[in-house]
Amino acid sequence: MNAEECVAPEQVKPAVVLTGTAKEGRPGHPIGVTDIGESEKAYFCRVALPGLRNNESNITCDIDCDGRVHIQGTVTGGVLKDPSTVYEMKVQELCPPGRFTISFNLPGPVDPRLASPNFRADGILEIVIFKPKSILII
Repeated sequence: MNAEECVAPEQVKPAVVLTGTAKEGRPGHPIGVTDIGESEKAYFCRVALPGLRNNESNITCDIDCDGRVHIQGTVTGGVLKDPSTVYEMKVQELCPPGRFTISFNLPGPVDPRLASPNFRADGILEIVIFKPKSILII
């Protein structure tokens, strides 16, 4: 191979190779994928927020009486820091940096005062939201 056939490293985009079940889906998880469950007394929601950290993302969750849920926050990114090194992202298939809003409707009304959000370390926001007592099915 001669010098003309070589490409400078800065001109080569790093490759990501997927195999197995990873090959069947899109790379990375899109932000905002939501599961909603219902019991007799409450609703249970899980919202995927991959790559977010609670202490850096300013995540807020507002819930309306009619069952509308609003989640807002900031995806930090572009530069990844650990205690000794800073990494500039060259391939980024997760959500790009910036503000985001996720809104969805629950199947019915709720009592927002009785909401219990939990942001897990794996990037999943779980919320238990109780229904108003006046519509509980007995």
